[in-house]
Amino acid sequence: MAVRERLFVVIPCAGMGKRAGSQLPKQYRIVAGRHLLYHTLAAFDACSELTQTLVVLARDDAHFDSRHFSGLRFAVRRCGGKSRQESVLNGLNALAEFGARADDWVLVHDAARAGIQPELIRLLIRAVRDDPVGGIMALPLADTLKRQAPALDAVAVPSAPLIMHTEARADLWLAQTPQMFRVGMLREALLRAQQEGHILTDEASAFERLGYAPKLVHGSLRNFKVTYPDDFEVIEAMLSHQKSSQKGDSS
Repeated sequence: MAVRERLFVVIPCAGMGKRAGSQLPKQYRIVAGRHLLYHTLAAFDACSELTQTLVVLARDDAHFDSRHFSGLRFAVRRCGGKSRQESVLNGLNALAEFGARADDWVLVHDAARAGIQPELIRLLIRAVRDDPVGGIMALPLADTLKRQAPALDAVAVPSAPLIMHTEARADLWLAQTPQMFRVGMLREALLRAQQEGHILTDEASAFERLGYAPKLVHGSLRNFKVTYPDDFEVIEAMLSHQKSSQKGDSS
């Protein structure tokens, strides 16, 4: 009887989140009574079908304290790199310690997407698990997309960027995470991109470069990436409402 491929999770968590406007890395900011990272991990912890969740921290991370995450199933490795793709690659290599094989699946998720829910994780797994390549959560682009004009004079910079033109938004999607691929295929794709000097902002890009076409699985607005200062108000309201709703359901 064939063994069903297992499901692993890698959460790169080695960035500083400078655009969030705080000296404290955004993953450790308190939101709805918990660290932002806690809410992210809790969603994956709720999925018992996942074999192992691995959080990849910066080697010199002085903020992580396991006591703030008690009760959640996950492991930590301080093997973060200088870029996201390096952190993910190091995380994939570390999964070998937990018995991950090349044909097992791995879901890579941004630590700052704390609005992720177990239902979305399972939706991606169902949609992708029998695919030969893999796929990602994403949303069709709803807003009008403008391309910024390059600055003509580096000295006389305008008070705000100027529009060069409007991009056609048909068939455009906003990539989210998790992004789900085979452990071995993703490792090789990231290694090849690294060797060729390509800087990638998500895992699907590594496959696209090699001619593969990952699946697009419809995500959720809840699953946005906390990036800017105002985003904390949004995620606070969202998670606080979710917490109060859960209390109401259990009473």
